[in-house]
Amino acid sequence: MKFWDTSAVVALCLRETQTSLLRNVVDDDEALVVWWQTPVECQSTFARLRRDDVLTRAQEDQARQVVTQLAEGWTEVQPGRKVRDLAARVLLLHQLHAGEALQLAAGLLWADGRAARHRFVCLDKRLRESAEREGFEVLP
Repeated sequence: MKFWDTSAVVALCLRETQTSLLRNVVDDDEALVVWWQTPVECQSTFARLRRDDVLTRAQEDQARQVVTQLAEGWTEVQPGRKVRDLAARVLLLHQLHAGEALQLAAGLLWADGRAARHRFVCLDKRLRESAEREGFEVLP
């Protein structure tokens, strides 16, 4: 199992430069763990890309279908006090926005204090650096 940040899930659903690398990561281990907010963050990104004329309506719909298919098999880290408290700690230590801190906090909660034994799939530069500092092996 690997924790997947929204940036990586979005790229997995679209045709981007990193998509083939991410598909290899999925082929290696299809068990995805994501933050509870990830589906909404994906939908938001797809809608923004359509509004910005980067995606057509058909491409947006296809990306939404891929997220729906992935969500059928992934595990979601649910919101709660532990995630919130971890996010607050993360914000003190790393230069992240609130959403990024919640992603990292969800990954840390899932890793149960053993980040060094787990992988964190992410394309966001700041979040990658923070996850590495927390001990995760960051992919790709």
